[in-house]
Amino acid sequence: MTPSSLPDFAERASLEEALCKAGVLDGRSVTGVSTEASYATVLSHIFRLRLAYAGAMSKAPATLILKAGLADRPGGPWAGGKHEVAFYRDVAPLMPRGIVPRCFAAHWNGDTGTWHLLLEDLTDSHFIATRWPLPPDFAQSESVIRTRARCQAAFWDDPRLGVAIGTWQDARAHEEATKAMVAHFSRFADEMGDRLSLERRSLCERLFDSAPHLAQRYLSRRNMTIIQGDAHVWNCFLPKDGAKDGGRLFDWDAWQVNTGSDDLACMMAQQWYPELRQRFELRLLDCFHEELVARGVQGYDRRALQDDYRLSALWLIATPIWQHAIGIPPVIWWNNFERVCMAVDDLDCRELLL
Repeated sequence: MTPSSLPDFAERASLEEALCKAGVLDGRSVTGVSTEASYATVLSHIFRLRLAYAGAMSKAPATLILKAGLADRPGGPWAGGKHEVAFYRDVAPLMPRGIVPRCFAAHWNGDTGTWHLLLEDLTDSHFIATRWPLPPDFAQSESVIRTRARCQAAFWDDPRLGVAIGTWQDARAHEEATKAMVAHFSRFADEMGDRLSLERRSLCERLFDSAPHLAQRYLSRRNMTIIQGDAHVWNCFLPKDGAKDGGRLFDWDAWQVNTGSDDLACMMAQQWYPELRQRFELRLLDCFHEELVARGVQGYDRRALQDDYRLSALWLIATPIWQHAIGIPPVIWWNNFERVCMAVDDLDCRELLL
C-alpha cells in the first residue's frame, strides 16, 4: 500500500462482507467503491469512501471512514492500531449508543502489524470545533466535557473494569513505569540544558520521588472509569444541529482504565494557556460533575473531582517527557510541558508532593 492507495480491505467484496455482517445490506450488494478523501496522520491513514449499491438501500451507509495503519510503519509508530482495534472490538459494543462512531469492522494482524477500522462517517452531521491548536469557545468546550461525562458515567466503578474491560496496573508496574520515566527525564534534561530551569528540574524530580505516594489514588481502584487517554478537544465530533447528546468521541488508541479527571486535565491543563484556562476551567469542571450526577454517578462529590483534577494535572508533567522520548515533534511536547507546568503552579499542585 502506497501512502495514497487503498488497503486491500477496501475492495468491494471485503466491504460488502463487513456491511453484511453488520446487518445493513439486507441481502443486497456493493457495486462500487471510490475514494473521496485521503490523508495521513501521525498514527494512521484516513480514507473517506463512497459506496454504490445494487438497488435502493435505506440502511446502508453512502460513505464510510476507513482508518488504517501507515504504509511505511505497519501497526503505527507506537502500536496504537492494535489498542484501538481492541477498543472497537471489545469495549465499544458495551457502550450506550451515541458515544462513539459505529464500527463496522475492526481488524489487527499480529503477523504483519497491519490493521484497519471501518467506521461510521460523521462528516455531514458533525464537525470538529476548531483547527488545532485553536481552542474552542465555552459552549463548544461544554459540549465536549459533557460528552466525556456521558461516556465515563456509563462505566463508573463498573465491576468489569480491569477484568473484562482493560487491565489494572499493580504497585510493581507503577514502580517500573516510574523507573522508565526517570530514564526518559534524564535524557530530556540533558537535551534541554539551561532551557530547563532548576525550579522545573526540581519539580520533575520531586514528582518521580513522590510517585509511590501519588499512585495510591489509582491503586485504590475507587471512582474509576474508562478514559480516552489522548483527550484533547480535536478528538470529539460535535453535532451540527446542536443536539444535546450528539457528541461523539473518536481516536481511542490511548484508552485505559483510570481516573476520569485524567481526560479533563489533558483537555484543559495540557492544551490551554493560562488566561483562557483560568476563565473556563472551574465552570467546565462544574458542568462535568453535574453531568456525572445526572447520569447516575453517586458518592463522588465536587471536591473529590477537584482533588483528582489537581493530581491529574500534576501527573501530566510526565506526558511531554514521554513524548520527547518517543520522537513526537517539539512543537507538541515543548508547548505541552510549558502549559502543564503553568497549570501545576496555578492549581498549587506542589502541595501534593512529598
